[in-house]
Amino acid sequence: MESRQQIILGIDPGTLVMGYGLICIEENRIVLLEMNVLKLPPRKDNYKRLSIIHQKVCEIIDKFQPHHCAIEAPFFGKNVQSMLKLGRAQGVAIAAAMQAGIPVTEYSPRKIKQCITGNGNADKEQVWKMLQRLASIEESPKYLDASDALAVAICHHFQISSPVLKAALSSNGSKKTKKSKSGWKEFIEANPDRIHLR
Repeated sequence: MESRQQIILGIDPGTLVMGYGLICIEENRIVLLEMNVLKLPPRKDNYKRLSIIHQKVCEIIDKFQPHHCAIEAPFFGKNVQSMLKLGRAQGVAIAAAMQAGIPVTEYSPRKIKQCITGNGNADKEQVWKMLQRLASIEESPKYLDASDALAVAICHHFQISSPVLKAALSSNGSKKTKKSKSGWKEFIEANPDRIHLR
């Protein structure tokens, strides 16, 4: 039986600013524990900044002992070098969580916006207003990276508390998510009513 209290760490990875947000789920109520950013020194080389990210994530995990970690996937932009650096920052944060035995889930920016606001194209202001309602927050964050990280954590909460997921978990008596069907043959077997011959 799962604990009634769940702590989720959300991370918005960055090479100069990493946002993080922690929430506690108590009786299906979202309680904000902390929302902040790690500002990385721009004059340090990339490897030193990666070391700082790893150290900070380890410190957060030691302090809050989260049950889950959710991280925002890099946005595929035009600058390949920026993508490479961002991917490394994300990988280091993931490694720190995995090292602590915490399961990690990755979400695309569009998925997070869709989950929080119902609109995958919502702007940051719309997302923040919804976060304020969901977590009963009054003050505005100094950095949007912090609110982005909070959005990742709340998105993960909605995903793991989904009735659809719970049904999938209970139907096979396991806490692992059922693997999705792949290939046309499996799809046809699972959905015979959706096949129409012409």
